[in-house]
Parts: sequence; C-alpha cells; structure tokens
Amino acid sequence: MLQLTKPIAFIDLETTGVNLSTDRIVEIAIVKILPDGTKSVKRKIINPEMQIPAAASDVHGITNEMVKDAPTFKQIANELKQMLDGCDIAGYNSNRFDIPLLMEEFLRVQVDFDMKGRKMIDAQKIFHQMEQRTLSAAYKFYCNKKLEGAHSAAIDAEATYEILLAQLERYPSLGNTIDSILKAMGDEQIVDFARRFIFENGVEVFNFGKYKGRPVSDVLKAEPQYYDWMMKGDFPQHTKQKLTEIFTRAMLKKV
Repeated sequence: MLQLTKPIAFIDLETTGVNLSTDRIVEIAIVKILPDGTKSVKRKIINPEMQIPAAASDVHGITNEMVKDAPTFKQIANELKQMLDGCDIAGYNSNRFDIPLLMEEFLRVQVDFDMKGRKMIDAQKIFHQMEQRTLSAAYKFYCNKKLEGAHSAAIDAEATYEILLAQLERYPSLGNTIDSILKAMGDEQIVDFARRFIFENGVEVFNFGKYKGRPVSDVLKAEPQYYDWMMKGDFPQHTKQKLTEIFTRAMLKKV
C-alpha cells in the first residue's frame, strides 16, 4: 500500500488542445487520497470560453453544446484550490501537461495556487522508465484490466491511482512513500512547468533557442530586450512569471 504523510490528489484534464499558452480545460477530475486511505472524487465540466475543436471532441467526447451552460474555470477556481489544499499532486503525464496547464488556468484568473512544498508523482514517468507504454496499455499491463471509457477525466484519474498502486507492488525498489518514489525515479528540479528554463548546477539556464545552456540572468543583464521579446511572445504565463522573477533579481544585482 501507498504510505502517505499528507493527502495526494490524482488529477486528470481533458482540454481544447495541447498548447499550454492558448488551450483551456473542459473537464477536470480530482481523486484525493487521505493518509488513512479515505478517497474523495470531484469532477467538473468546464466552459473553456472558446470553441472546442472537433479533433479534441473526437478524443474526449466533450462538445461545445455540452459545455455551454457549464461554469467557467474562474467560477470554480477557488473550489478546486480548496480541494487541492495541502495535497501532493499525481497524474499520468501530469508533470509535463496537466500540472502546467492547471497552473496556467489559475494564473489567468489570478488565483494564487502555490506549488511550493508539493511533491509531484507522474505515473507515466515510472511506466516509461520501467516499461515504455501508454495509459491504456499501462492499465492492462499493471492491473490486467481493459480501460473502458478512456479519455473521461474521472476514469483516467481513477485508473492512474490503480496503476501507481500496482507499480508499487511490482517494483519494491520504489518503496511505498512519496519520498521513496521520488528518490528512486529522480525528483525533477524545474524552473517553469513548460521547461523553457532548467537548473544546471543550481543556476537557471535557457532550455531553448539561441541561448540554450546560457544562464538566464546573464543573458537578461546583457540583452534586456530579450525579456521584452519573451513577455510579448506566445509563452505560458508561468514561464513569464518565472522570467520576471529572474529578470528582477538580475536587475537588482546589476545596480
């Protein structure tokens, strides 16, 4: 069994697409597990305030008609924040998609959702490092069940929780605590969720473009206009937030 010292929330999103800057959530499911094993589930259909492309509806089955009377993210943001209060966060591909996009939604509506002190467990990372497959295949491989209703957020989030429990049984080396899992898999030290910046030897460096591998603060001090270019560009809000923090720090040191 998974031993918890604090609650963990398994999240899954269905969205209008996969662009962190421009796409929106149309469904969110949260499966919250308390240290005593108690489970609670929250599922919300959300009006993304934009058209859902047919290609996205073909994947998750959520249409424009289905969301027209649903609440907006702004209307339920505080409810979701309360559900996630004090929780570590888990999911499937959640470190690279669900958590970054959820953070973008909170930032857009100016709700302060602090990720500091939260641990992030991504069952996909465990699966890919150990076996290399997809969510449905992972569910079949670890739980020996067919995933009926894939791309329903609630079903996917529940399946991810089952997968993690099965992974702990299959791989004793993972241990059964959040800390032991992260120690075994490697706890990623990220700057922004979109990974435009990464840490190298404790220093934030660019992870894209012509300055890839260069310290962000050095570039910004030498070329402040690059900060303006990124702030006007099609980058996620969280990336811009972290860029501003680094820029402010760099300018203070420059004075």
